[in-house]
Amino acid sequence: MDELIEKLKATTVSPNCSSDNTTSILSEISATKDPKLFDKHELADFFLSLTQSENTNIRKEAAKCIAEITKSEVQRKKFTKPEVIKIFLDYLRNLNGETDNMELPIQICRALGNICYLNDEARDIILDMKGDLVLIRLLDITVIEDKVHGLQFIKVRGGLLSNYLLGGEGLAKRAMDLEIMQKIQNIIAIGVTNVEENEDLLLNTLPLMSILTENVAELNFEAELNVQLSRILAASTNPDLAEMCLELLHYQAESDEVKLLLAKDDLLTTGVLALGNFARTDSHCIYMVENKTMNKLLEVLAKNNGVKDDVRLQHALLSTLRNLVIPKPNKCAVIQAGLVETILPMLEIHQPPVVFKLLGTLRMTVDGQEKLALELLKNKTLIEQLVHWSKSSDYAGVTGESLRLMAWLIKHAYLNKIAYALPRKGDAPAEQLVDKIPSMDYDRSSLIEFINNECTIEAMINMLTSQHLVMQNEALIALCILCVVFLGKSSSSSSPSSASSSCAATDGDTAIKLQDAFIKFEVGNKLAELINKSSDTMTKEIVENLQNFTNLLRNSDKLVAHLEENNINELLKSIPILTEYCTL
Repeated sequence: MDELIEKLKATTVSPNCSSDNTTSILSEISATKDPKLFDKHELADFFLSLTQSENTNIRKEAAKCIAEITKSEVQRKKFTKPEVIKIFLDYLRNLNGETDNMELPIQICRALGNICYLNDEARDIILDMKGDLVLIRLLDITVIEDKVHGLQFIKVRGGLLSNYLLGGEGLAKRAMDLEIMQKIQNIIAIGVTNVEENEDLLLNTLPLMSILTENVAELNFEAELNVQLSRILAASTNPDLAEMCLELLHYQAESDEVKLLLAKDDLLTTGVLALGNFARTDSHCIYMVENKTMNKLLEVLAKNNGVKDDVRLQHALLSTLRNLVIPKPNKCAVIQAGLVETILPMLEIHQPPVVFKLLGTLRMTVDGQEKLALELLKNKTLIEQLVHWSKSSDYAGVTGESLRLMAWLIKHAYLNKIAYALPRKGDAPAEQLVDKIPSMDYDRSSLIEFINNECTIEAMINMLTSQHLVMQNEALIALCILCVVFLGKSSSSSSPSSASSSCAATDGDTAIKLQDAFIKFEVGNKLAELINKSSDTMTKEIVENLQNFTNLLRNSDKLVAHLEENNINELLKSIPILTEYCTL
């Protein structure tokens, strides 16, 4: 650090050094992880001159350095100088949202905010300069042209104002005189129009209201503001945002109007959230099912499972029910109580947080429940919706849960029936796997209906290259089951002309359809991509399932050729774990 600072000082006085050199050194300094490394240096006057540079990049990097340096209490005091603070306030005084690039104001807000942190002396300087008017006027910036840095500006603006207002009652009352509440209410009016889209705006504005309510006695919000807070509370699925709204409304709870609002979008949701927090251990979940708490939750959900119902309440109910259904002793009881019938109508809801919890609840419910998995596999509405969501890129969590639920339905519907056909450690070589294909003495209609929507096969194949190892493995298990059921010797050789029954004909058709889908959606290419991308991180279980799947594919001559085209045999040999197996 000493060397960097000396180099910076030498650079700024050298006529031969370019501004690029200065900004480069400043960038190195601001990247320092430990602010205490600066403590022995006297830097305020030096950096003051840099903040007055005609070069915007130097000013920006200097402000960024000051923001990092003043994370240290020692340097915070050293930078508490009227000259430094005046430079920053003068710049912010004329700031508006039309600024092309918000990087410099962002760094100035950071620097000034860090100087103000737990620093009454700095706050007093700002007050003496009437700088609080400058800071509060920042809330008038509601439209920001610089979309790339707009969100960061909103965050640092909130931090700067919070650090200043935490100075106590006097500063808070002065802010009230400067109409800070009206400016905050204007922002909230924007946020409430689309809570999900404006979540960050609200998260970085509402804390200012909390500070004001703690420092201004008997601060009563306008009626419209209370209504807006209640609407945000009802619409938000972000627990931090909901908690802020709830606390602010509780501050106002002496008002009959607020009591009514709380009793109407809030007490029920809060109660469900409390139960969800309680349901975080198996013992609590089992207790809640045994004592019929679960039945009451289902009753509430049955009345609130529509498209127009309270999204936050739906989210809270599904979160709690998902927790309740995780312990194995609870699954049958919850299914019998009507969980699935109650939540399936919610497939029409397309709010991502609700969908995510809905799919997670269903996935936990089918775990080990063969009969239910069979029923859901042939639920055309469900499967088509899962396919649709699996292709959506709007919300990664929903995409992942859709794929996982499809894979789990296949696994829990059929794995017990065909598990003995899959090789385990110590089994005979995989080439002999075909001799273990089970007889077709079980109902395959659910799986046939699943395969008839060819997009399901595409989804399972695409799942092979998921970023998450657990999803790669789940895809392999599901695909292995499809192959065991439909690509055995008896299945692959069947055709409508040679079948002895309509059932055999259907199996033959499905086998052909499955093989064609594997080739159409390039399973070989996906396997190659999986191996190239993940071979170094594959677990033994994934490798074994990968071997099982490729060996099962070899029951089809068409697929053997397809695998050869994609060099799968050679790629398998490159997997480190398999190399270890060979050398042991």
